[in-house]
Amino acid sequence: MSYQFISDYKDNERYRKSLSALAKRTFSVDFEQWYQGGWWGKRYIPYSIISDGEVVANASVNKLEFVIDGEIRQALQIGTVMTDEAHRNKGLSRELMNRIMDEYSDKYETIYLYANPSVLGFYPKFGFVPDMEYVHSRVFLKAGPSYTVRRLDPSDPEDMKLMIRLACGAYPSYRIAMLDNPGLVMFYFTRFMTEDFYYIEEMDAAVAASYEDGGLYLMDVFSDRGYDLTSVICALVDKPEMKVTLGFTPYDSSFECNELIEEDTTFFVRGKNPLGKGRYPVISRA
Repeated sequence: MSYQFISDYKDNERYRKSLSALAKRTFSVDFEQWYQGGWWGKRYIPYSIISDGEVVANASVNKLEFVIDGEIRQALQIGTVMTDEAHRNKGLSRELMNRIMDEYSDKYETIYLYANPSVLGFYPKFGFVPDMEYVHSRVFLKAGPSYTVRRLDPSDPEDMKLMIRLACGAYPSYRIAMLDNPGLVMFYFTRFMTEDFYYIEEMDAAVAASYEDGGLYLMDVFSDRGYDLTSVICALVDKPEMKVTLGFTPYDSSFECNELIEEDTTFFVRGKNPLGKGRYPVISRA
């Protein structure tokens, strides 16, 4: 059985669709609509192994830019690491990781990824160490004026136009914010979290949020102007009292800060971790 390495091939229809098919089998993720919508840009680059013209293993890099405590920082995220079941235990993921490290290890002071429990012993071989992110939460009371909040529908052309405007012009209003990556935001909006985007009309702001276990998980806020986070949250709180957990790191020190513990995910870093008592925005995960 012969193997061939390829990378950065999003405009090759056969390989792109083969990658998407592998991602769908492995993670239930489909890239094709994202590509066809024009949102797969230059930041997300697959590194793949093909056999008989089909993608059988992959590790992608996502070139990210953040503003952290007012300073612009570059970081490389590795994700979509997967191997077709028939081609496992052949060292394909190791080859892809070695290629990525050879190309990027001296270009980024921070390279990070999120790993599931089955591969915790794999990534330290490439210089990654487990590290910690922090999550912020607080109980809010339903208070203040009433706002008009409605769910956004990615199949509605007007809602799509609205979300594109807000994603492209998003104003970084929290301590660790992703910059200039509307393509990744639109991936979540159109494919991964189609039921979880809302629009607050009076604020002209969109939010990614979910209501779960009696609480609110506020993943991100998209606005092309400054906004008051407390007002955004109060617009979304639909009970007299509700625990609100953030998917980003606020400036507001009134939030309780705890270590982020995810049952099936471990945060790994190679190089410098610039987060302090914070986290990379959940919407920046690719």
